[in-house]
Amino acid sequence: MRILVFQHLAVEHPGVFREFWAEAGHEWDVVELDEGGTIPDLELYSLLVVMGGPMDVWEADKHPWLVPEIAAIRRWVKELGRPYLGICFGHQLLTVALGGVVGLMATPEVGLTQVELTAEGRADRLLAGFPEVIETFQWHGAEASALPAGAVVLARNAACPTQAIRWGKHAYGFQYHVEITPSTVAEWGAVPEYQASLERALGGAAASLEADVAARLPAFRIAAARMNENLEGLLAATVI
Repeated sequence: MRILVFQHLAVEHPGVFREFWAEAGHEWDVVELDEGGTIPDLELYSLLVVMGGPMDVWEADKHPWLVPEIAAIRRWVKELGRPYLGICFGHQLLTVALGGVVGLMATPEVGLTQVELTAEGRADRLLAGFPEVIETFQWHGAEASALPAGAVVLARNAACPTQAIRWGKHAYGFQYHVEITPSTVAEWGAVPEYQASLERALGGAAASLEADVAARLPAFRIAAARMNENLEGLLAATVI
């Protein structure tokens, strides 16, 4: 399988999924859009994975590459009809590419939180085997405030009612992070925009975030492996 990855910051990569893909023998190409990377021929790939970033979806004046990226996501999902996995900013980009709205939250959601699967989430193939309440890792200050027509909410919590969505048969967006590794908190905490949201959301508790996450990394890895296995099954059932 060939996987195309859109990145918007070097430290926001597919994380632990890279290990799973390597073990399965998959190939993946990374386009670092914030560094001038060029989007290749989409038809060469089976899966598009779009990662997070410190920018916002409405900042095309500052980041003009957002325009072709959003167009590529729209074409991938609506015209090619191929599986899509968007994480954090990638979730928000899917939302706007399909006609939804993303806006700022009153308070950033950063750290360890729980999300609850909806009835649709409990029945979804990508979330098969997950408990109804999932502990997650979050780091975002924007959210999908109005979903595109046809989108289904798969997970939610009080802070953000659109924690996970599906559009069509296999276009998925997750506001929370499933890809984290032992270096994630330290690397993201060194990004000025992320450091500001961390301190705003957690205050004095920010200092303990790395240790709190480290204690949960084995469970997060199991959850990521389960999602990857479910994704492999979804891809196997998709005719491209």
